[in-house]
Amino acid sequence: MIVDCDPQANTTGGLGFPKDPSRRSLYHALMLDAPLDDLVLKCEAEGLHLIPSEKNLVGATVELVEVPERERLLSRKMEGFRDKFNFTLLDCPPALDLLTLNALVAADSVIIPVQCEYFALEGVSELLDTLIRIRRAHNPKLAVEGILLTMFDERTNLSHQVRDDLKSFFGDQVFSTVIPRNVRLAEAPSFGKPVVLYDPTCRGATSYLELAQEVISHDQKGVGTRA
Repeated sequence: MIVDCDPQANTTGGLGFPKDPSRRSLYHALMLDAPLDDLVLKCEAEGLHLIPSEKNLVGATVELVEVPERERLLSRKMEGFRDKFNFTLLDCPPALDLLTLNALVAADSVIIPVQCEYFALEGVSELLDTLIRIRRAHNPKLAVEGILLTMFDERTNLSHQVRDDLKSFFGDQVFSTVIPRNVRLAEAPSFGKPVVLYDPTCRGATSYLELAQEVISHDQKGVGTRA
């Protein structure tokens, strides 16, 4: 199960679901109390399901401000629902707003993607500080699943420097798998397909499959929710 928590809805579009104003989304679950079961879409990839996002989810960040225990809405919605799937992935917005906070409170662990650039590297320690505060206040079980290097260009010294710096500081918390810069990865969303369906033999697809195996090996029970 993938829950698209990002109002940009890139995950929704990238899995083959174009914008549709009539389609219900995560907004309807959070703000209109729609059951998550009523929002599930089956994806082209076998066994993969999606709760879609839409632009109206932007409004939830404002509407949630006055809601009691607003940071726990998604967590409460997922009680019982999450047990129906082997894994649940929560795709967060690229900002620490109420939507991201809801995802982090609902999650068991966090995958931290880091672009192989200096400023991205600089932001990792700040994000980890934020996760510590969320643990203390809202979700004491929240763990770091791993730090994932993305857009890795083996031809540049900067990519290697970022990788080496992360591994020297965070050690085993850095995934062995790295996601390379790859044209086929960039093309796949425009065709509304995940890269493992668009071009399953390209380097980007094989890297994500390796990452999946690495994540599964971290969780022997095979059940978890990740942001």
